[in-house]
Amino acid sequence: MAEGTSETRTWGACRFCGVAVPYGANSCEICGTGRPLSAAEIPRASVSVRRRLRLTGLLRSVIVVAVVAGVAYAIVSAELSGPPVLTGDPLTTSGTYALGPGNFTVLSGEINGGDYVLGNFTSVNPVGTDVVVAVYNSTAWVAFVSHEPATPAWSLGPSFDGRIVFSPLVTDTYYFAFTNPYAPSTHLTIEVYIATEYEANSGDDGFA
Repeated sequence: MAEGTSETRTWGACRFCGVAVPYGANSCEICGTGRPLSAAEIPRASVSVRRRLRLTGLLRSVIVVAVVAGVAYAIVSAELSGPPVLTGDPLTTSGTYALGPGNFTVLSGEINGGDYVLGNFTSVNPVGTDVVVAVYNSTAWVAFVSHEPATPAWSLGPSFDGRIVFSPLVTDTYYFAFTNPYAPSTHLTIEVYIATEYEANSGDDGFA
């Protein structure tokens, strides 16, 4: 068979769904309809076929435009709205924590000068075992975890329960350390329930 001309080798169209069909195909790869129209046959197709081809082409164009518009809207919205804002605060929380002998757990977060962190703690297992609570600013915390002398901004205990009321004068990141004061040789693990709540000073905008 002689090789076809450049005109006959061009892509045609499915007579049913209108999608482009490669030269030489016996059926549409999308809907499976047989005898696709060649490029030369499209202008000579029946009125109903040509109308269907125009309609399906228009629908595909509308879908493409809608998708592009949706993607553009999502990108522009993300740029205008900026990064997501987290409404929660790490110092508003509650839960039960296990403290190994001589170990501690910590809650931390930024506190604006004049704001409050209120809460309470109690040892629940074994009941009545003591816990030490100390609050460190960012500088003292580095010393504390380095096993160097560190002066807490606020402390309480040893006690099996207590009320937490802390309000710093200076905005900083503060660390609430709950420590099991018993020596490792005791093998005494304490379960302590801790609840805290961050409260902004009503006379302050929350940013010092």
